[in-house]
Amino acid sequence: MDKLDIDLLKILQENARITISELSKKIALSRPSITERILRLQEKGIIEEFTARVSLNAINRGTILFIQLSSLKVSNSEFEQMIIENDDVLECHRVTGSTSYFIKAAVRDMSSMKALIDQLMPYGDINTSIVLESPLPYRHMMPKVNDLD
Repeated sequence: MDKLDIDLLKILQENARITISELSKKIALSRPSITERILRLQEKGIIEEFTARVSLNAINRGTILFIQLSSLKVSNSEFEQMIIENDDVLECHRVTGSTSYFIKAAVRDMSSMKALIDQLMPYGDINTSIVLESPLPYRHMMPKVNDLD
């Protein structure tokens, strides 16, 4: 990966719907070269997918929760399968330390939050935090040139 790939990633993260022609103009490379670089970044697994980010507030799921689960009472696979099937859960991470899992969820309201907590309680001890504000809700990640060696 070189500086041109990094520039390409930066532009694509800001707007994945940009056309190859527009990318070609911004980076000063031919359209076939841009296409080749994008395909290579996909093949290497650097670009995982092209997606749309949906506003949780706009779909009435604006209450964001971070839930810590510890003292797991079932197998990891049983718990993880339940989490995968739960539409309220945005992310779930198995971690080291006294907490077994960190879960990020988006619910409609307090009633929905209560239902999610009630569903999780049989699986272990939980501690829930409600997000009041997100000064950095999402960050585009870029490789640093000196990390590429």
